[in-house]
Amino acid sequence: MSLVPATHYTYTPLNQLKDGTVVNVYGVVKFFKPPYLSKGTDYCSVVTIVDETNVKLTCMLFSGNYEALPIIYKNGDIVRFHRLKIQVYKNETQGITSSGFASLTFEGTLGAPVIPRTSSKYFNFTTEDHKRVEALRIWASNHIPSSSTLLKLCDVQPMQYFDLTCQLLGRAEVDGTSFLLKVWDGTRTPFPSWRVLIDELVLEGDLSHIHQLQNLAIDILVYDNHVRVARSLKIGCFLRLYSLHTKLQSVNSETQSTFLCLEFHLHGGTSYGRGIRVLPESNSDVDQLKKVLASADLTANQHLDSVWLSKCEDSFPAASSSGSVSLFEVERCQQLSATILTDHQYLEKTPLCAILKQKAPQQYRIRAKLRSYKPRRLFQSVKLYCPECHTLQEVPHDGDLDIILQEGATKTPDTKLQNTSLYDSNVWTTNDQGERKVAIHFVKNNGILPLSNECLILIEGGALSEICKLSNKFHSVIPVRSGNEDLELLDLSAPFLIQGNIHHYGCKQCSRLKSIQNLNSLVDKTSWIPSSVAEILGVVPLQYVFVMTFTFDDGTGVLEAYLMDSDKFFQIPASEILINDDLQKSMDMIMDMFCPPGTKIDAYPWLECFIKSYNVISGTEQKICYQIFDTMVAEDLI
Repeated sequence: MSLVPATHYTYTPLNQLKDGTVVNVYGVVKFFKPPYLSKGTDYCSVVTIVDETNVKLTCMLFSGNYEALPIIYKNGDIVRFHRLKIQVYKNETQGITSSGFASLTFEGTLGAPVIPRTSSKYFNFTTEDHKRVEALRIWASNHIPSSSTLLKLCDVQPMQYFDLTCQLLGRAEVDGTSFLLKVWDGTRTPFPSWRVLIDELVLEGDLSHIHQLQNLAIDILVYDNHVRVARSLKIGCFLRLYSLHTKLQSVNSETQSTFLCLEFHLHGGTSYGRGIRVLPESNSDVDQLKKVLASADLTANQHLDSVWLSKCEDSFPAASSSGSVSLFEVERCQQLSATILTDHQYLEKTPLCAILKQKAPQQYRIRAKLRSYKPRRLFQSVKLYCPECHTLQEVPHDGDLDIILQEGATKTPDTKLQNTSLYDSNVWTTNDQGERKVAIHFVKNNGILPLSNECLILIEGGALSEICKLSNKFHSVIPVRSGNEDLELLDLSAPFLIQGNIHHYGCKQCSRLKSIQNLNSLVDKTSWIPSSVAEILGVVPLQYVFVMTFTFDDGTGVLEAYLMDSDKFFQIPASEILINDDLQKSMDMIMDMFCPPGTKIDAYPWLECFIKSYNVISGTEQKICYQIFDTMVAEDLI
């Protein structure tokens, strides 16, 4: 690497970033995902940084070259980004790569040499940069706690996620979606570690050295997207594995009582920064690791007696009923899940065969694959739901809605109800057959007509095509008709409020309609929040929901569960799916990932879900049904 002639760069504090600008910044890493292959052809890395202003910035960095992305080893590292573009996404400021993006990374430890990490041969680094790095180190040491996720094997506990610095001793292909890594860090685990044994497994590495270290080495299974990285690793290299998962498994031996073994998994996906990174020998953590390895006690017995060690291979038969490890069993831990549980983490997983034998009501945590789902045409899954009487109804089609509006247009607008303190009115006659009269009432705000993008209008006699045009020009539209003493809402078969392309419906059974003049009591007459409008008009609003039936299969049984969700499971609003082609494509993509067409179920991803059972009486028969709850699609799929 070489320095280039000094160029003066200006660095922007993170609390002064503006949308649309391209900036240079310094920051301390608070969170990161090691580079991973995105859904396209580029590599992606997610980095969240903070500076002395205590403002955080999350950066989505893309490059066709893996090495061109920031070389970050742990939280607390310091980064310098040049030509970072700032944008606002979902009301959050974020940074993205722009043309000419470049980065330098420095170790964040006080007193460590200030050596830039970069794949670039040429870069600019001045004494001012050196001072900036040292200043951030001092600030971070006082304001950012050191990472508690970086552990040694002697300190790990079951059901824990942690980062591990280690040396690679051996590796082996297990199957297309999992890979075995044998590693050590010079310390012993508090429980015996599991041994992955599969017939005809070919292990790369120095077998005599591995045997010598068998009491200190552990087996780690890595899955899915991490397999590609694992295949490229060289024996003897130093690694950091991020978000490694430990799991305690009971194993029965023919000559011993039940033993507890510690399993190690690096699950698929990139959530929580999961990944693998090779550390250079110049890294200070590697230097420390080498000292530990050199002084390690190779005679450590890993808390197992000689009989257990000699019988180790025989204690892992393929049958899962013995509590042993089998990589081909139904419950193999291929990945965390294509779904995420949002609550009730204390619940243990229950096989479907056991659930089908139990009475309702109950709550369960399941891990299964999606054998099929209904309806197959996803737009048919959107319904309208009343949260009070719990009824479901179809969303009216445009043709049906046009007929409803035409029926409401048969009554001529009453001139006595026009131009009130609430609104100004305008009436015109259409040129179509029957010379239909249409009245528009512009609702005022404190006696003044607001701008069109803040204005609510009430329309009498309007056709669907006319209302659609008006809803794109004005903030909100309410279809009304003339009553005896006041304007009133149409039959609630029609929307009680239209905003853009979204139609808000009310429940006929539960609503108790009130006078339109009640709109006067709304304090804010510019935002027209649907729930506030509904409450003031006596409407119980219906919710747009997805209603689907999922058929789950976990290898022990098959179970149908019902999904009713407005926006949490798919993280897609049901109210917008019918009017947004991009959201429809996203939902199609998610379901194709859950249930890939033309693929055997063995290749389907695992889904982890909460379901609850309940009794349903149909006539004289009672049956148990199941509903999905507190579950959402994993962020990696969205």
